[in-house]
Amino acid sequence: MGGLISCMSGRDGRSPSASPAPPAAKRRSSASSRRSGAKAAEIDEQALAAAAALVLGQRGAGGFDRSASVRYAAKRQQQGPPLPRSSSTRPRSLADPELQPQHLLAKDLNTKDLETNIIVLVHGGGFGAWCWYKTMPLLEDSGFKVNAIDLTGSGIHCSDTNKISSISEYAEPLTSYLKGLGDAEKVILVAHDFGGACISHAMEMFPSKIAKAIFLCATMLTNGHSALDMFQQMDTNGMLQKAQEFVYSNGKDRPPTAINIDRALLRDLLFNQSPSKDVSLASVSIRPIPFAPVMEKLTLTEENYGSVRRFFVETTEDNAIPLSHQQSMCVANPPEKVLRLKGSDHAPFFSRPQALHKALVEIATLPPVQAS
Repeated sequence: MGGLISCMSGRDGRSPSASPAPPAAKRRSSASSRRSGAKAAEIDEQALAAAAALVLGQRGAGGFDRSASVRYAAKRQQQGPPLPRSSSTRPRSLADPELQPQHLLAKDLNTKDLETNIIVLVHGGGFGAWCWYKTMPLLEDSGFKVNAIDLTGSGIHCSDTNKISSISEYAEPLTSYLKGLGDAEKVILVAHDFGGACISHAMEMFPSKIAKAIFLCATMLTNGHSALDMFQQMDTNGMLQKAQEFVYSNGKDRPPTAINIDRALLRDLLFNQSPSKDVSLASVSIRPIPFAPVMEKLTLTEENYGSVRRFFVETTEDNAIPLSHQQSMCVANPPEKVLRLKGSDHAPFFSRPQALHKALVEIATLPPVQAS
């Protein structure tokens, strides 16, 4: 798990060219190594326990099963009838009509008069900036400046997903972007899925640079909780657990480093209302989800995170984060406003792009809250 695993360049921890350390230095180094080793062992034990919790629901009792991907491949033939799905040949739903951007907005809308006209799109776990290919032109045609970010190890970002050791490392492309903004510049953050944890981290770091934060069927966590905590509480009829395939880049005797989604279950889990062409795009574009950020508990304060206006967009036909759990997150951590996309699966940017666009514009055009 990247930084959770100690890296040593030589068998004794020294580079080949290093000079022997004096006896006192050796004793100090040995004591330090024992402390570091104990801490690393504790972290590894916690990571293994967390990983075990993810698969307990699908295997009854017993220890940690490290052959999950093999078992699920065998079980796929025994699954019941597939969940309702869609295809590109289906008639377009009235919930997502073919409308031009100008029909979705007030005719006198001038985005330059808004608190900010900059929207930053943050993808979910395994996704990349590519997933917003329908959303970006709609927003741009409506006058917004749009940026879609690839998080570390996602999309075309070249980092190895298995080496990501923290949410700060995973969200670094987003926080670097925010850090580079001018003192008076603000943006609207839109996060999907696990991207919600990433923008929460960014809200804690740069609250003054974020005008609004929109959680799109996303992990909207409370202080001291992790995305793993949230996923463990969800009831997806075992589908989420069945779709998970753990990656052990450091060996099967160490904690998982990433999670893959079984390609055979992608449509039923994430894209049950999306066109076939978008499912095909996702199947060749999705990358592993780093495990360490998923299990990291966030520190969120009322002074920073709590000062940013939050909004939540629900998706009613979501099999990955069911509507009931989306509503539970909103009860536990109430946003300013909740909007609903009827007929949307977990990927509204594919299944309901026009309705999503309308919701984003509605939130973006809300006036600033007047200071009391």
